[in-house]
Amino acid sequence: MTSTTEAAPVRERTRSLYRGDPGMWSWVLHRITGVLTFFFLFVHVLDTAMVRVNPDTYDRIIDTYKTPLVGLMEIALLGAVLYHALNGIRVMLVDFWSKGPQYQRLMLWIILGLWFVIMIPGAGRIFYNMFAGH
Repeated sequence: MTSTTEAAPVRERTRSLYRGDPGMWSWVLHRITGVLTFFFLFVHVLDTAMVRVNPDTYDRIIDTYKTPLVGLMEIALLGAVLYHALNGIRVMLVDFWSKGPQYQRLMLWIILGLWFVIMIPGAGRIFYNMFAGH
């Protein structure tokens, strides 16, 4: 009983068109910031509802929000909401504007520039509130 073994043909590895492209990372970041924003809204509704359940517990929760750690989380929230909103406008333009797909990469860089321009003073204000005791 003899058998011959043939090596399987070597398949050329195919890569996705979007792997590593800024458009892919924009898509991923849009999903992540959407989930983070949803999580914040969920927690916000729960802690606000505590005012009716037990006002003392509500006051303790609000006091924990005055810590520097929560201030850093507010900066992250600002960044997430701002990116999600700006990128959402870009996505709508790509979907509903006939020249949107042609300019999508340029619009991505524009929204990232706007994000930095708006984020810097917003984060500065939050830092000021964190350390000035407001």
